[in-house]
Amino acid sequence: MINRYNPHLIILPEDDHNRQIANGFKEDLNVDFRVIQTLPIACGWRKVLEEFQKNHISNMRQFPQMNMLLLIDFDDDQEDRFSYAQEYIPEDLRNRVFILGVKIEPRDLKKDVLKNFNHIKSFKNIGEALAKDCAENKNELWGHDLLIHNKPELERMILSVKPFLFPN
Repeated sequence: MINRYNPHLIILPEDDHNRQIANGFKEDLNVDFRVIQTLPIACGWRKVLEEFQKNHISNMRQFPQMNMLLLIDFDDDQEDRFSYAQEYIPEDLRNRVFILGVKIEPRDLKKDVLKNFNHIKSFKNIGEALAKDCAENKNELWGHDLLIHNKPELERMILSVKPFLFPN
């Protein structure tokens, strides 16, 4: 159980593939699993935004150590979808809410990495590889064509959450 009074990250995934990636990230040995929680899937990127607005804004205001990751598919419309999603985030919370996702869909990423990364066989492995990149300050998988668009948001997020997610 997460201590809401200490820095922590809550992940709200759009679908099961994103949930599996988030869980793989969380289960990587470099990550302090006690400060990260994956919520049940929202069943659609718009539902992620609606659930965030309805159920999490008040919690974030009540618990100033809470950070949120909205994990969505960009369905090859990342600029418009990212801008649209940002509109759901109140100004006073923007420094603690992050939006990341695959350029198209996670299955497209998995299909491509199966060919090019020998150690990645599942969505969970994708999450583990992303966590390893973060822990080691690398861009191997984060630099993939279907993830590179996340770079500005990822850099912003790393400044906020890396100190407590990767304590060693």
